Amino acid sequence: MTTNWVQEPSLTAAILATLLPFVAFLLIMVFTRRYPRLSAGLSIAAVSISLISAIFLLARHWHLQTPLEYTGRWLLSGDITIPFGYLLDQTSLLMLSVVATISFLVQVYSLGYMAGDAGFSRYYACMSLFAWAMMNMTLSPTMLQLYIFWELVGLSSYLLIGFWYEKFSATEAGKKAFVMTRLGDVAFFLGLLLVLVHLGDLNILEINGPQVTTRMSSTYITISALLIFGGIIGKSAQFPLLTWLPDAMEGPTPVSALLHSATMVAAGVYLFGRLFPFFSLSASAMAIFLIIGTISMLLASTMAMVTRDIKQVWAYSTISQLGFMIMGLAAGSYFGGMFHLTTHAGFKALLFLCAGVFIHSFGSNDMFDISRRGGRRLKIPTICTIIAAAALAGLPPLSGFFSKEVILGALADLNNPVWLAAGLLGAFLTAYYTFRLIFIILFPKESETESQSGHDHDHGGYWVMSWPLIVLAAITVILGFYQGALESFFNGQQAIPPAHVGQHGWLPFVAIGSALCGVVLAWLEFGRQGADQVGFVEKIAPLNNLFAERWYLDRFYRRFMDIFIYGVVSNLFDRNDKKVIDGGIDGLGKGTVEIGRFVSFLHLGMVQYRLLTIFVVMVFLGLYFFF
Repeated sequence: MTTNWVQEPSLTAAILATLLPFVAFLLIMVFTRRYPRLSAGLSIAAVSISLISAIFLLARHWHLQTPLEYTGRWLLSGDITIPFGYLLDQTSLLMLSVVATISFLVQVYSLGYMAGDAGFSRYYACMSLFAWAMMNMTLSPTMLQLYIFWELVGLSSYLLIGFWYEKFSATEAGKKAFVMTRLGDVAFFLGLLLVLVHLGDLNILEINGPQVTTRMSSTYITISALLIFGGIIGKSAQFPLLTWLPDAMEGPTPVSALLHSATMVAAGVYLFGRLFPFFSLSASAMAIFLIIGTISMLLASTMAMVTRDIKQVWAYSTISQLGFMIMGLAAGSYFGGMFHLTTHAGFKALLFLCAGVFIHSFGSNDMFDISRRGGRRLKIPTICTIIAAAALAGLPPLSGFFSKEVILGALADLNNPVWLAAGLLGAFLTAYYTFRLIFIILFPKESETESQSGHDHDHGGYWVMSWPLIVLAAITVILGFYQGALESFFNGQQAIPPAHVGQHGWLPFVAIGSALCGVVLAWLEFGRQGADQVGFVEKIAPLNNLFAERWYLDRFYRRFMDIFIYGVVSNLFDRNDKKVIDGGIDGLGKGTVEIGRFVSFLHLGMVQYRLLTIFVVMVFLGLYFFF
């Protein structure tokens, strides 16, 4: 609909929420780069208004029955009109609130973490750009608009992952993330073209509507869904494009918190939820999604069992949990996937921000080094890490327990028990690697050494970083108790029929038992007195190498690039360039030179040659006219 934005509070709030971060980005980059405090103030003020607007929209439309769509004409070519605007429904309103909340808390936290950094203003400019792109992507009413901001989210992540561009590893990580996610985005774009050809429209409500089956065959729906899911694989770091995410830890830790909880990687699962009715039309596609999510969850869990880098543990955990969300969505539980996306945003941001305090205090990412130097003496981040870890492991009564139970219930409703078994195995592995880290930090193997930087907590930076931790810890504790309210909120979404949920009274006990087994095993190996703090996997060299080398995926990609891309494709292009392109141009140049020499020979000024030429021409003209 076309509405005067001044007279419509919801449209005004949507415009403010999505526009102000971009205004802050422009002001910082053009005017305030030399004034770090002013730059931070502009960025935080903009995201604060975005947060207030998001909460206002969520509260105002809590009982929304019909989606609201505000669009205006953006581009016009003949009979083709491309709109730009906002779509307000349960999916977009909740995601907008999550993005705004995490963005605000991360930016406040960054005042302490990034203090004194030479690129302080540039950092906040990129943060504002990131928030703007993600918020606009969330409220997009068409897949074209969503795809534009999807790519801008990728650009923002590239700028922030490689923020410390003086480090070679940071620039390499940024390029790796950019290239690998582009592979998925190519498939995504092809899928959108296929939908456009058959439907003639990329409006999200139309794609999710019931008329799709009358205009697209089941085969084309399946192909389109699989191609679009390629973008989800790239953005959410699912198998086989999952190895870029651990390397993305080269960026500042607040970037990792934002990227892993509510923006970059969460965008993939959000897209799944956004197009859930369309994807659900193809049982074959949903089965493939379920397989990919399961493989990603289990592979990433095994990788997290052997790494020493605290940020990489949480990075592998993100891949695993995103895979778990995809399993829930692919199993037919829209609410389960979106609920776990919401709870995960809170406790995963908390885990990364707590890790940032440890890294900022001790200057090390190694969990054993942090433990040896007295990491447990940092009370606030230690307690908050334990709370978030328990939520990640799915222990009651924290938020992760409630959202994981919904997904496990959906897996239990499937005919094949393998999926539930995989989910329970994932719960066991998650609890194991999570509490492996907790016990290593709580119970140092070596005697603690004094670290001045680690015990100087009176400086302002520590407390600036601590307040967001407390807020996120509170969200992690209480959010799960609002499961019923959120479920009724999502039930108002007409395009998504409520999933059939069976009654499995035994399932919570089995799930908790699986998690507790992981905790107990981690305690025996890393927590109890006299433990050598070496995991059972680490004692098996081939298995340890397999997991540490990420199942040799990076090596496979390296070999593939060397043999096929560089050895075959690049070699063919090189030969074509030298023999066809260069050879053709060289031949043309040599021919031109020879013609020039011949012509110059005719201009030597020798009369006899000119007379001979005239005679020959006259002879040919005579033959032509008389014979």
